Amino acid sequence: MSEFDPHALAEEDFLEEVRSVDFWFQAVDGYLRDRSYGRVDGTPEPVMEAGERDNLITTLCNYCVGETAALEASSGLVVIAPNRHAKIFLATQVLDEARHLEVFIRRLSDLGVEDPEHEIELRANPNLVRFKDRLLEFVADRDWDAAVFAQNVILETMEYTVFRAHLQDADPVTAQVLDGVVKDERRHLGFGENDLGRRLVAMPEKRERLAEVRAELDELVLVTFEEVQDSVGVERSARADLGGEYLAAVERLGLT
Repeated sequence: MSEFDPHALAEEDFLEEVRSVDFWFQAVDGYLRDRSYGRVDGTPEPVMEAGERDNLITTLCNYCVGETAALEASSGLVVIAPNRHAKIFLATQVLDEARHLEVFIRRLSDLGVEDPEHEIELRANPNLVRFKDRLLEFVADRDWDAAVFAQNVILETMEYTVFRAHLQDADPVTAQVLDGVVKDERRHLGFGENDLGRRLVAMPEKRERLAEVRAELDELVLVTFEEVQDSVGVERSARADLGGEYLAAVERLGLT
């Protein structure tokens, strides 16, 4: 029997399927079952050099800033979402982002951080904090297109690519945590591109507004992207490909 392909459905049926709580539950159950706080029980904690541990703590603190931004923005977007399918999907994203924040904070605790919230505030990348503030302003202004673009295209693409790169060289526990988060980010990114793509086909005049948002946020995103990759230890030779994923997402929406 061939696998079910939701893309073969008519548009309304497709949205009913992939933005449902049932679809979300089946997806996350497939890769989170039997994983407490994103990790397999019994996986030994690796021995780390002091510098390696410190870099990982800084990296995780910034992951927490990004996940907090997405958690707060997603919850606000539920209120202003233009239709039921988007509201339901964003409700599942709120829970995803809450879980991400929780597992990263638990990982900080595993590494000996006694007050994760205080450590996050100390180590937060200023550009990422500025991005978070701007994203939440879009939500407060009920600017659906700008907020979805900033969160589900820009932020999710950056997280998706950085998390995947980090996963390749991460210690076993952190890699397990990141593996589940990456799978969620792919779904969030798909929602953003799909929603905005449909809206831009129907209302192409909105491209001008999103191009303005991109121009405003590009510098914050790309500088943050570089700095986070430094802390993760991504080789310079790999960065063009990673940055290219963000540019490709923008190009698919016709915002070059």
